[in-house]
Amino acid sequence: MLPASLDEAVRAMAESPGAVPVAGGTDLMGAVNAGLLRPMALLGLGRVTELRGWQYQDGAALLGAGLTHSRMARPDFAALIPALAEAAATVGPPQVRNVGTLGGNIVSAHPSGDTLPVLAALEATVTLVGADGAREVAVSHLLTGLDPLRSGELLAFVRVPLLHAPQVFLKSGGRTGPARAVASVSLVLDPARRAVRCAVGAVAPVPLRPLEAEQWVAGCIDWDGERTVDPGVAQAFGEYVASACVPDTGSESPVPTTARLRRTVSVLARRALGRALK
Repeated sequence: MLPASLDEAVRAMAESPGAVPVAGGTDLMGAVNAGLLRPMALLGLGRVTELRGWQYQDGAALLGAGLTHSRMARPDFAALIPALAEAAATVGPPQVRNVGTLGGNIVSAHPSGDTLPVLAALEATVTLVGADGAREVAVSHLLTGLDPLRSGELLAFVRVPLLHAPQVFLKSGGRTGPARAVASVSLVLDPARRAVRCAVGAVAPVPLRPLEAEQWVAGCIDWDGERTVDPGVAQAFGEYVASACVPDTGSESPVPTTARLRRTVSVLARRALGRALK
């Protein structure tokens, strides 16, 4: 099935709710080739132009779910949502970035999905469309299953608030070059609310928000001055984030592995804060 518009795609899903939507197919086809998924039908979204661009809407960017990672990595998009552009630029090799999409990253919900901690930190929402209409759901609720995709629904758009403030994405991979993240951190400043938002990816099935660490470090920032913090505060923030997101599992987990992951998250969080406050 190859619908040419979003309305056609919604009708096709209503007629064949067991069909699996596919745009880039980088994760989907990997699962099919591995024998993990046997879809009864595929719904190709490559011709649905509404899903491949973005627009401004009420202080936010409304992003089409079909935006590719390579498109989001371009300078014009980076000026709009820098952390999402940074994450998109790190997704796999060029051939994957050229076809892989934002919506696919969300729906696949792989723990190491690079865009996911950015969307969590930015408190993005998604628009899900189906035969009964459209509804808006927090990305975090979709990923955790608190409000999942329903039968016959498509993920059409991602709504990202535009903060016009520093935001950062950093990740650590298992090797040099494009690789899946072992740990990733996204951090954004929200000066209007005098808040810091941070999300850690790849260390758990879904991105984690260390809320207490966010609140603590926000209270250490001179929001009316130069927005700097003492190096000791940055160090403590990194350790605070790591301890919240990589709990000590005792003898059930290899100690060196746990300790190494904590150090990695701590360093990423500290560096992300430092970059955001420059």
